[in-house]
Amino acid sequence: MTRPPNTKPTPTIRLVAQEAGVSQATVSRAFSQPELLTPATVEKVLGTALRLGYVPNQVARALSTGRTGNIALILPDVANPFFSALMRGAQAQAYKRGYATFLGDSDETAHLEDMLLGKLAAQVDGFVLASPRLDEPLIRKHAARKPVVVINRELEGIGRVLVDTAPGFTAAVGLLAGLGHRAIAYVGAPRSSWSSQQRARAVAQAGTAHGLSVAQVDAGRPSHEAGRDCVAGLLAAGVTAALAVDDVVAQGIMAGLAERGLSVPGDFSVVGCDDIIAATTYPPLTSVNARCARAGANAVDLLLNGFANPAPPTGSHVITGELVIRSSTGPAPAPDSRASGTPPAETGAATPDPSSRK
Repeated sequence: MTRPPNTKPTPTIRLVAQEAGVSQATVSRAFSQPELLTPATVEKVLGTALRLGYVPNQVARALSTGRTGNIALILPDVANPFFSALMRGAQAQAYKRGYATFLGDSDETAHLEDMLLGKLAAQVDGFVLASPRLDEPLIRKHAARKPVVVINRELEGIGRVLVDTAPGFTAAVGLLAGLGHRAIAYVGAPRSSWSSQQRARAVAQAGTAHGLSVAQVDAGRPSHEAGRDCVAGLLAAGVTAALAVDDVVAQGIMAGLAERGLSVPGDFSVVGCDDIIAATTYPPLTSVNARCARAGANAVDLLLNGFANPAPPTGSHVITGELVIRSSTGPAPAPDSRASGTPPAETGAATPDPSSRK
């Protein structure tokens, strides 16, 4: 049977090897075990394969290597900008190294997280588990079955990427103290969040060092609504500044203050964390840069590099966040100058002067 005219032959691993100037075994490793090759070789092979339209036979590859070519990324809330940026960084790095990424959203629940880890285990070579809500024994149970790297959870003996935002929050407290604030609050996520606990400790310790009064408010699930809902409590506590667990909660706090006729930073100062959407808020939000995309990429590298070793990944990589100062922080208001914190009275249409009627 003759091939129809103008139909290109299906690209093969042999053709990719010839075009890239490497052996067929090197092409195979670039897709199945890229950690065994130099990054330059992997990039060359994958680029050549992409140009030629070559796609490896995943079924045959899995049978011969025991690898699926897939990893899974489990997130607590894919809609949260921190985890969206982390996901993009992880997926880009996985693709660069020849892996596809499955995505699971645990909806901030340990039960669903546990189910996703169990259901996906047969389809992937390993997991990146971001800000896990599971108890440590369950995480270790899953890590004994498949390689696991965690993000923002300190678990000895398990590969982990830690975003250390404590220095940024310490700097933020120092900034507020220098601006004259004497009573501040930390608005945190659920107590199961390692990163929120880290930030709360940093605020409390820095507050004590500067002689400030520090209140802690639990916002529950980090969201814009949670930030708005905690404003009444913040004002009742008499604080003049709040440091939020993330930028989304910080935005909610600013919205709640605006609803009560209070200005930022004139009447109240706000600090966020993640620095993803901070520059687009009004006023632009002072925030701690958490380098989310880098955390995702580093976690993927840690996981994939571990595939070359018989033992599971156990290393630790720390990323340090830095404070980015913008317009949402300012001098503490004078004790009698801040508005009452009650919503402004609604005004209807003005009643026309009868004498002006035509």
